[in-house]
Amino acid sequence: MRRVPAVMVIAVLLAGCAGCADVEGLQSDGDLGTVHAPKSLWKDIRPEPPAPDQKPGTAAVVPGLPKVTDLSMRGVDALSVVRADVTSAAEQDGGTGRLVDPRAGRRLALCTQAVDGGPDCPVRPAVLHDLTGNGREELITALDIDDRVSELRVYTVQDDGSIARILSRRGVLEGVEVAAEHLAVREPTTNPAYVSVSDYVWDPKAGIMNLSQLTLDDCPAPAQNPVGEAGSRCAR
Repeated sequence: MRRVPAVMVIAVLLAGCAGCADVEGLQSDGDLGTVHAPKSLWKDIRPEPPAPDQKPGTAAVVPGLPKVTDLSMRGVDALSVVRADVTSAAEQDGGTGRLVDPRAGRRLALCTQAVDGGPDCPVRPAVLHDLTGNGREELITALDIDDRVSELRVYTVQDDGSIARILSRRGVLEGVEVAAEHLAVREPTTNPAYVSVSDYVWDPKAGIMNLSQLTLDDCPAPAQNPVGEAGSRCAR
């Protein structure tokens, strides 16, 4: 599948065939247009920087959870982790939605005490995969807020046994893929021919999964991947 950069450098061919040689020498096709530099809008307006507790892209120990003595996520209840994280995030952001969707708590109330949370639980089955390269698996899951928007969350066990969130991402999850120490999130764009692909990798200095690359990927034509079949449909 062909992948193109999200930020495209468009080469404007001003010359066209201007300067083509023939028996009479060089000729000009005239003025083919003018290239204009980008114009910055609202240059004097800047957003305030977020407060330290209002940054979704920072690692955060999830409070209220027991220490993991064997440093393995395999015995950890994913639903309990999400519940504790959402509760803490909602308290921190005061319902503003900066750290977690305000509807997340109500959605979690649909989960029962069953192992999988019950048939109406919006928390996706946990996936274990080593994203940090330390030989220990991370817990990857998502909370579906509605039929379109989800909260993607990734957790790791730190050396002291505490569980920390290392990635929080709200979006339309057209697809989530893991390969080696990469986590890629595919989301639809306003152009139905493309999906955006955000590639996250472990940043040991920051202690989180950091965005390393943002690209556009071709969207399969409807005939190749009709509605109802598995895989990305690239629907807007």
